[in-house]
Amino acid sequence: MLSVQQGLKKEGFSVPMTKLCRWFEVARRTTYYKPIRVPAKVKAELAAPIKEMIEAEPSFGYRTVVALLGMNKNAVQRTFQLNGWQVRKRALGHRPRIEANISHAELPDQRWATDLCRVWGGMDGWLAQPGAGDRLSYPTTTVLSRTGRAATVSAALGQALITRYSTVGEGGSFVLTMAWSSPVATTPD
Repeated sequence: MLSVQQGLKKEGFSVPMTKLCRWFEVARRTTYYKPIRVPAKVKAELAAPIKEMIEAEPSFGYRTVVALLGMNKNAVQRTFQLNGWQVRKRALGHRPRIEANISHAELPDQRWATDLCRVWGGMDGWLAQPGAGDRLSYPTTTVLSRTGRAATVSAALGQALITRYSTVGEGGSFVLTMAWSSPVATTPD
């Protein structure tokens, strides 16, 4: 509006701002309004408990801090952003996978392993069937379970060792390790 008024003044016409606003059907206060951007400030009373929590647990993001402290989400997020405490997002795309060591066993009873598959149990639904046995022979034992937890697989390995040796831990030395997500028994070389 101000530029229109100045253009008319150059041509020799003096038109008041009230008349221009009426002609263009614009409110006068919108023509005089100048937005003033106040820089955002961090409140010390909000930042102190947030800082303490971040120092104790650096992996916490603003949502976790909000849930634990019971503060306003927007205030906590603004404090994170202004102080540079924002947790970085995980990179998207392909990341290299962990390289697994290949299991070598030249003789029987040198390396045991477990596996898990799911089978349909009819009215019981899906069941987990962990198998455990020597790497060079067929599985020596299988059990059925409603859950496929590590404890189930570990129990199958223990049952296989009992079936083969009548005891676990006595008469032979076994080293139980976790390879991938299932237990593996090996005899020391």
